[in-house]
Amino acid sequence: MAPPLLRIGTRGSPLALAQAGELRSWLMAAHGELAEPGAIEIAVIRTSGDLMADRNLAEEGGKGLFTKEIEEALKAEAIDLAVHSMKDMTAHLPAGLAISCLLPRGDPRDALIAAGAASLATLPENATLGTSSLRRQALALFARPDLKIVPLRGNVGTRIDKLRSSGIDATILAVAGLRRLGLTDAISAILDPAEMLPAPAQGAIGVEIRDNDDRARRLLAPINDPATESCVAAERALLAALGGDCRTPLGALATLAGGKLILDGLVITPDGTQRHAVRREGAARDAAALGQDAGAELKARAGPDFLAGISGRAAR
Repeated sequence: MAPPLLRIGTRGSPLALAQAGELRSWLMAAHGELAEPGAIEIAVIRTSGDLMADRNLAEEGGKGLFTKEIEEALKAEAIDLAVHSMKDMTAHLPAGLAISCLLPRGDPRDALIAAGAASLATLPENATLGTSSLRRQALALFARPDLKIVPLRGNVGTRIDKLRSSGIDATILAVAGLRRLGLTDAISAILDPAEMLPAPAQGAIGVEIRDNDDRARRLLAPINDPATESCVAAERALLAALGGDCRTPLGALATLAGGKLILDGLVITPDGTQRHAVRREGAARDAAALGQDAGAELKARAGPDFLAGISGRAAR
């Protein structure tokens, strides 16, 4: 059998494999030679984050734990492309690598999973919310200070199963992931971003390449989605301006309407008692500048003590 024409590296979780399959479908539709059997190989790479299922990821190194080994394989030319959930990506990429393509974004919002409750407001008093996302914890406590937060880790299906078997009343998961896995029946309510602002780049699938790989860049160019690219650029610029990674509870969401980009961002303390929010509006072509400006304002308004006080805890 002839060697594959293209090798895609990914994590091995069901969601990661679904995202890799989505990328493969887009590439096959865009390039006839890649539609041949065996032309595209999906290589599963176990990351440090996958091996630390029961540990606090922030204490072990944060977001990079979900990408480090895949990026090493990309640099070593063991794979040609790396497919990622963009919200897992660190604010700054390793030297020599670049995000060359963003697929059309899924729904960026969060979903409440809770038997018998259609919103955070209708959860029982002192209900238990399972999450290992400091952002979700903080925003849930801002809305409902009485909630009891307990850690809940694992892939999407595992977290839903644990919810059903552990006596935890509710959890919060990304709508896009649930849809990609065909698990939308589990959704009790889709949470308004005004209440639960998503993580930067949530719902977006990014494709990373070696920066000097012109062939990979050419193959990906026809499937890059400009609208997603603009929104993600704004959100990640805000993240970078804050120096944020998996350890900082923050949210950011950009939307496009008629060529106008609207960006909302916030930082919040883990207990939900203090938060700072900003909004920027401008042309889509200025997405990165809008994000950088919004992040700089948040950083100035929050101050070093606020940001230092929330460092070192997990938030995905």
